[in-house]
Amino acid sequence: MSSRVPSTARRIEPLFAGAGTRPGLEPDEVVAPETTFATRGPWRVVVLNDPVNSMSYVVLVFRKVLGFAEPRARRHMLEVHEQGRSVVWSGLREQAELYAFALQQWHLTAVLESDEAH
Repeated sequence: MSSRVPSTARRIEPLFAGAGTRPGLEPDEVVAPETTFATRGPWRVVVLNDPVNSMSYVVLVFRKVLGFAEPRARRHMLEVHEQGRSVVWSGLREQAELYAFALQQWHLTAVLESDEAH
């Protein structure tokens, strides 16, 4: 038997040793900065006003895509119409992306926003 260390157990050295580190810190001590596109935490799906879609169509889309009851769908539609935007859903980013994409497929202007207030 050989006493060689398997190649998968060897420590892999970075291509540029010390790149992005301060002198005196070991690579294990370096903390990666948080990215601006965090996937955790609450995200909001916001529908923006547009001059194309009718009010009744927006109510229909809210009912079909988001499962809103008629009064809730109308309330959000009026908020979009009068204030220019309405937060229609808040939660994890992956689900928010799915809702935003579905609303966009129905030709509504939907965007994602990070819910930094919470």
